[in-house]
Amino acid sequence: MVIPDSFSIAQESELITGTVIASQANFYQVRLDSQKTILCTRPTRLKKIGQSVLVGDQVTIKSTEFERSAIASVLPRNSELQRPPMANAQQILLVFALEEPTLDPVQLSRFLVKAESTNLKLLLGLNKADLITPQERETWQMRLNNWGYEGYFFSVNTNQGLQELKTVLHNKITILAGPSGVGKSSLTSLLIPNLEIRTNTVSGKLQKGRHTTRHVELYELPEGGFIADSPGFNQPDFDFSPESLINFFPEARARLAQNSCKFHNCIHQNEPDCVVKGEWERYEYYLKFLGETKAYSQKIAKTKDKESSLKTKNNTSGQKYTEPKLDSKKYRRISRKVTNQKLEDLDN
Repeated sequence: MVIPDSFSIAQESELITGTVIASQANFYQVRLDSQKTILCTRPTRLKKIGQSVLVGDQVTIKSTEFERSAIASVLPRNSELQRPPMANAQQILLVFALEEPTLDPVQLSRFLVKAESTNLKLLLGLNKADLITPQERETWQMRLNNWGYEGYFFSVNTNQGLQELKTVLHNKITILAGPSGVGKSSLTSLLIPNLEIRTNTVSGKLQKGRHTTRHVELYELPEGGFIADSPGFNQPDFDFSPESLINFFPEARARLAQNSCKFHNCIHQNEPDCVVKGEWERYEYYLKFLGETKAYSQKIAKTKDKESSLKTKNNTSGQKYTEPKLDSKKYRRISRKVTNQKLEDLDN
């Protein structure tokens, strides 16, 4: 007979399910299906088994009439991200401004590649559509179609295109991402009226936005679903291998789907009979990003080599320190068995 380690059968029947919408230190705000929000803690039992709690997690909590409770368990996750630290996100809405600042295709591609690497559904929202002409919009739409994307053009100033965005966000957990100053927080405020989110203007000299969001938090949409206004970052890092980079360009994936390169380990740079190399607009961006992924891989390899040559020890005060490992055989202590064998040989 197996005895539950924490809750009896009677107690388990009283557990209720909710979504973690915010976290700070060891405290978590859990939104229940009843529209009530309860402040919860993560008990020691979950810490001991190494169970983390992320924003977006579906959790069970002990039923209580008070405003505080404890998380009993974390339900299995459908997805998990490290940056931003989130669980169960279903899609990313990448937000850029068409003007003020002017949309830079290289920077846009950098964010697109990073978003593609999450394996979540990717939506591209283009703010300030009221600042461009219909001809310019058509040009950008055709350009994005060649890249493999369909842009959602909108304006937080005129409410243009907002209804279309609401439709694709309905009943989904969506991450808002993109550079600072493009209108992510302003968009969130329009989608969720009466929500106070810090916003800031774009720096006139640098044409870059100032960071206004400092932590991950889920905001509930009136029509259903959540959006996460994640911390902004100006230059996302490429923390993946050079070999995987090509998979994050939809137009290149389409070429590889039709035919394969001569070499299975082709990185689509100088190899002969490569089906990816050719006249597609973002190939030069791919080569630029490929150099960055190579530099990242070399940096990781050097870090691992350095770590493998060091070992961690504790001093008499309990403080940790590192010292070189003595891997060479000449530094190793000779076993007693070998020593005794040598003494026996001398006796003989």
